[in-house]
Amino acid sequence: MKTSRSGDGRVTGAPGSTSGSRKDGRPMVIVMAKSASPAEIQAVADRVHKAGGEAFVSRGINRVIIGLVGDIDQFATLNLAGMAGVAQLTRISAKYKLVSREQYPHRSIVEVCGVPIGPDTVTLIAGPCAVETPDQTLAAARMAQSAGATLLRGGAFKPRTSPYAFQGLGERGLRILSDVRAETGLPIVTEVVSTVDIDVVVEHADMLQIGTRNMHNFPLLQAVGSAGKPVMLKRGMNATIEEWLMAAEYIAQRGNLDIVLCERGIRTFETATRNTLDISAVPVVQALSHLPVIVDPSHSGGRRDLVLPLTRAAVVAGADGVIIDVHPEPDVALCDGPQALVAGDMAELGRTIENLTAFMGRKPPSWRETAA
Repeated sequence: MKTSRSGDGRVTGAPGSTSGSRKDGRPMVIVMAKSASPAEIQAVADRVHKAGGEAFVSRGINRVIIGLVGDIDQFATLNLAGMAGVAQLTRISAKYKLVSREQYPHRSIVEVCGVPIGPDTVTLIAGPCAVETPDQTLAAARMAQSAGATLLRGGAFKPRTSPYAFQGLGERGLRILSDVRAETGLPIVTEVVSTVDIDVVVEHADMLQIGTRNMHNFPLLQAVGSAGKPVMLKRGMNATIEEWLMAAEYIAQRGNLDIVLCERGIRTFETATRNTLDISAVPVVQALSHLPVIVDPSHSGGRRDLVLPLTRAAVVAGADGVIIDVHPEPDVALCDGPQALVAGDMAELGRTIENLTAFMGRKPPSWRETAA
């Protein structure tokens, strides 16, 4: 396999490449120093390439990680650890080398237009499940913001189980979200469902969301990894934790470490709730990966009365944030009305999160506003 160099000097691998090596089952990862220059990063990648290997350069806000694929025994003779800009060189046992905590023990912070998602804060992301009208979207955004939300979620493209259900407004919905962002200042989190839509979504969105049905859509994962925007990756409804992290690896391998994992409930035999929230996934994934982990109490429970209790559970379990459905008139919502919160619910949820984050020793969602 050959590597290719993008215009900004990144080195990426061809789709379908393996994460193992030819002689050693433990992949090798290089963590570059924060002070490493682009030339130093490129020099490391070039040395690996000349030795017949592949170098996958993933750039996060706080670090650059280079995953190596090839003959690990050969790499050991290259004195990579002694090269300028290299902070650490390790072999790891996890299949997902770039997102593994083995290679970077400190948990990551992902910033979306200055809004942090990570171990120091509990970030509230809220808004309408689907964008329907400008007035509905703005009203939902105002409700979310008043409760302390610092990111606005809203769906313009909606993958639905039924082909007859509301599929979203598409590009018109993206324009509505952009107008609401201009009005409220809230950065936008919105779903992309197809590779053909990426360019238009990137034009409007501040964070790209991959939904549960697309967690195994590997071409889409690779495409959003190359799009230059932070990514929220929801767990597939039937996916194991390892499969979820391997999906994140597809994104990281294309040069993007700004990934937030979202536990949204899994499909089990239980029918009392829409999905079964796997709250244990929060500490389990945080022990395995350095990526932030948030929870979706709305889609897991599927009922308005369950959103607040599941939010409490998420924050106390250590989640780095929650994503909540909000609608000014849920009884007439075109998508997921039974789980959408109204103004009074959001106010109570905001107070609950603020109290619990203090108990957990974290900063509340609106900490920047209160500090100002």
